Amino acid sequence: MNGIRKDGRSPQNLREIKVEFNTFGYAAGSVLFEVGNTKVLCSVSLQVGVPKFLKGQKKGWLTAEYSMLPMSSQQRIEREATVMRKNGRSVEISRLIGRSLRTIIDFDLLGERTIYIDCDVLQADGGTRTACITGACLALRTAVDFWLRNKIIRETIIKDSLASISVGVVDGLAVLDLSYEEDSRADADFNFVITKSNKIVEIQGASEGNFVSWEQFEQAKELACSGIKELLKVGDNIFEHNFGKSKDSSDLDKLNELGNQDNNKNFKAPLFSLGNRQNIQS
Repeated sequence: MNGIRKDGRSPQNLREIKVEFNTFGYAAGSVLFEVGNTKVLCSVSLQVGVPKFLKGQKKGWLTAEYSMLPMSSQQRIEREATVMRKNGRSVEISRLIGRSLRTIIDFDLLGERTIYIDCDVLQADGGTRTACITGACLALRTAVDFWLRNKIIRETIIKDSLASISVGVVDGLAVLDLSYEEDSRADADFNFVITKSNKIVEIQGASEGNFVSWEQFEQAKELACSGIKELLKVGDNIFEHNFGKSKDSSDLDKLNELGNQDNNKNFKAPLFSLGNRQNIQS
């Protein structure tokens, strides 16, 4: 690799980012998050009750589920319901998403209620887990905004925001935000989850067929920090741009009876891309 990647990016460049809020109407918050050709739908809902180990403690919980649609990849993936067993990879990623988002929630302010994060991969081209974490954080912020406006919670439960990105060592060079083609031939790849306050939530990584020097790891870390800073900036800009108006609360009583909060079906934020971020900032 001579510094320019097959898709024309330099080593430190993210793929194009697109964000669409509240794509469908039933979730308290949802985000269609696209990074390059990877597309994920992240939805957030709230239900009364907590796991048994938390009952009586007057605090909430958050759990996440991750799955890939059958034709989200080039080869069809069997549905878990069809094979009657959980996919080990999906379970691992579900736990990663849940662990990551629990670090930024103040559960003492939630009461005995559980936040459900559902992440569905619509199309996979590398970085699905990192896309789901970033998209889920944006969807969570959207849901919290809805809950606050409709007095489902009294104050924000979010302590920080976060994002996630992949970095790999390809042909001896550290590169940001791997596509599937790059990931499949990387000497090593890492997934970083970092908060807006620059705190580490999780780092996953391994080498394949070749070791990685500490110098290469430091390069990977610097790329990850830079990429996550850009992702968070994009997220903040588009969130502030789209949520100036209050949401409809006319169905709030019915939703509370169901134990599940609903957005106004008619509210749909416009598609946003990293390419037109300058227009939004102005």
